[in-house]
Amino acid sequence: MGKATGFLEYERINPKKRSPEERLQDWNELRLPLDPEVVKIQGARCMSCGVPFCHGGVLLNGMASGCPLHNLIPDWNELVYEGQWQEAYKRLTRTSPFPEFTSRVCPAPCEGACTEGHIMEPVTINTIEYEIIEKAFAEGWVTPVKSKSTEKKIAVVGSGPAGMSAAYYLNAVGHDVTVYERSDRPGGLLMYGIPNMKLEKRIVERRIELMKASGIRFVLNTEIGKDIAAQELVDRHDAVVLCAGATKARGLDVEGKELRGVHFAVDFLAVNTKSLLDSNLQDGNYISARGKNVIIIGGGDTGTDCVATSLRHGCESVYQFEIMPEPPKKRVEETNPWPEWPIKLKVDYGQEEAISLYGKDPRNYLISTKKLVGNENGEVKEVHTVEITWVKNASGRMVPEEVPGSEKVWKADLVLLAMGFLGPEDTIPNELKLERDSRSNVQAEFEVFETNVEKVFAAGDMRRGQSLVVWAIQEGKLAAREVDRYLMGKSVIK
Repeated sequence: MGKATGFLEYERINPKKRSPEERLQDWNELRLPLDPEVVKIQGARCMSCGVPFCHGGVLLNGMASGCPLHNLIPDWNELVYEGQWQEAYKRLTRTSPFPEFTSRVCPAPCEGACTEGHIMEPVTINTIEYEIIEKAFAEGWVTPVKSKSTEKKIAVVGSGPAGMSAAYYLNAVGHDVTVYERSDRPGGLLMYGIPNMKLEKRIVERRIELMKASGIRFVLNTEIGKDIAAQELVDRHDAVVLCAGATKARGLDVEGKELRGVHFAVDFLAVNTKSLLDSNLQDGNYISARGKNVIIIGGGDTGTDCVATSLRHGCESVYQFEIMPEPPKKRVEETNPWPEWPIKLKVDYGQEEAISLYGKDPRNYLISTKKLVGNENGEVKEVHTVEITWVKNASGRMVPEEVPGSEKVWKADLVLLAMGFLGPEDTIPNELKLERDSRSNVQAEFEVFETNVEKVFAAGDMRRGQSLVVWAIQEGKLAAREVDRYLMGKSVIK
């Protein structure tokens, strides 16, 4: 423990962000660095608990509690407080290969399980992690990882967080790793699924260049199952790790869903980022919200990202529809006890920006979409909704029930579906005849990761379904351990 009474003496200081008015003018990251002395004091707030729940990484009531990577958080909090930044970096990267990603896009289940957060504000774990890794890059402590070759050849399919993690660890123990990516840039979800405002692409590219310098090869614009047969890939390698994600987006089964101007949120975000990187949006190869009334169906991080992107385009208006009720402002201990992930109202960056611009939160709760209506050209012009309440049916399940007389018509020129994902695409699983679970994910037991096909492993969202980036990174690491054990009889990957 850096300072035994630190948690009593110092208040939590959240990371500073650029003002909404400023950041709406560009696509740059929101966060501003903190003074090192402020970070040091924040490290002193850690209680160094006898049982640090922040390490946990377990599922409680279906939600992550504590860090899935099992980061040694009190250790590096203390080291930062003591001014031992390089040692803090070493301790952080004992468990986390890419802190620059998790410190930016992870919702911090570690903070949700922080013991201090049970009675006061939790430690700023996410912020301290960010400051450690950015100082490490600035000081040149982050270097390529190389090892003596085992001459074992491994293919990793997908270059998102799970694929990058698997490749990183397999390369670190000496295997010859090639990552196959169907897009024109590596990074998967990190590159094209998360906007620049949360994760600038230079941060992803910085890590990719390090991985290339370590000897990892990236084959781009190549879709396994189409450009190269999945079976051919298996035949050419000693092992294959499938990390292609859960990219089958959930649609909206209502009248008018086929109208022009109705898009999946993931497509809206992906083409925007590609056009931004290719030409700073000058090529026009993106779905523009400029001057349009935008309706986003679905909440969560993806919905927020769509709000923020639409605002930067210069939309006329933007609303979010959520079928669930508005969360409480504080954790309700009776139904959501610590150390479960706290279910409470969060005003994220996109909502902050909408409030700054329009004077109100864009979210509307307990709303169900009934139909979409188009004009004579087949373009969406209206969204028809009804308010709902949640009631128990005869079998005791909670189901939505329409509120009579609550119908409403909303102007809409652009409708974005941010309703989550149904599972992985079928091409590779069908070709290799991989077993699937009840949710269509590739069947592979956690901490084993091997599928029913010899030498084929699966990790990340492709195996567990849509989840957090931090879970994908952990699954990639553990899958790498099992591949290494499969090939060598044992593994030093922990």
